[in-house]
Amino acid sequence: MAKIKLTKNELKKQKDALKMYQRYLPTLMLKKQQLQMEIRNTESRIRTLLAEKDRVNEQFKSWIAVFGEQGYFTQDILSVTALRVETGNIAGVEIPVFKGADFEVQPYDLLRTPLWLDTAIERMRQVLLLDLEAKTLEEQQRRLERELRTTTQRVNLFEKVKIPETKANIKKIRVYLGDQQTAAVVRGKIAKRGMERAAE
Repeated sequence: MAKIKLTKNELKKQKDALKMYQRYLPTLMLKKQQLQMEIRNTESRIRTLLAEKDRVNEQFKSWIAVFGEQGYFTQDILSVTALRVETGNIAGVEIPVFKGADFEVQPYDLLRTPLWLDTAIERMRQVLLLDLEAKTLEEQQRRLERELRTTTQRVNLFEKVKIPETKANIKKIRVYLGDQQTAAVVRGKIAKRGMERAAE
């Protein structure tokens, strides 16, 4: 705790600081609640996306045998060419917002390739989209959690340190100034009595 001056100016400074802390604390608490709610929503959306990805993968398992045919479904047949992500804002935190992705399908001969290849490419595109969106949401969640930690630290600082410390400082200064005023009155009375005795 920093040493404080026991003056009227310091009293005013401490009162102003207390007002500021008490004015900002509700805003910080509201931001904390909003961040907590957004984190829960993001977690729920991630779970939903991953469940959808699992569902598509389950459907994919019935196709797994056809992937044994060599040379048709290669790793480079489908690739992501662009990830469309915009910047959003939640409670003052910049977050990535998934808007989609662009894919490139390598050209293939429709007459020489099996019929299942079109369906496999489409399913793979679905899985990749779900995966990319989930990764974007996970980044959102990381950023929101980092801001929540900072906001929680500020709330605790104001609630548990700054406000009680400032109130204690105000009390200490008031007691000191009150004692000084009482002492001045007593000194004044003693001086007055001394003058009266001298006059007698």
